[in-house]
Amino acid sequence: MMKQIINTKDAPQAIGCYSQAVKVNKTVYLSGQIGLDPKTMELVEGFENQVHQMFKNLCAVIDAASGNNQDIAKINIYLTDMGNFAIVNQIMPKYFNEPYPARALLGVKELPKGALIEADAIMVLQ
Repeated sequence: MMKQIINTKDAPQAIGCYSQAVKVNKTVYLSGQIGLDPKTMELVEGFENQVHQMFKNLCAVIDAASGNNQDIAKINIYLTDMGNFAIVNQIMPKYFNEPYPARALLGVKELPKGALIEADAIMVLQ
């Protein structure tokens, strides 16, 4: 098995011992992204802003892997407050078109750096 590490300065640098993404053949495993501004490495303010920044960060890694959002087969989204479920459903279509990827949306107790939302994904390149 040959692994290719994907890294871009357009998304936040890893805050632990992991890669932004790993490509194996035509499958790319994208690590979790939160609403960090990649320039400042600080969380953006407010839930909706964190959702947008999280998706922008994922998109930057998708681009670095030579893919596009429609190549995402599965996305996992983690929320610290399930009361924000409807907001995620309103914002997600701004980044993904139908047919949408498979998705799990889970409630969690907390996320790194006090983030309110995180997402990771699996992408299959054409």
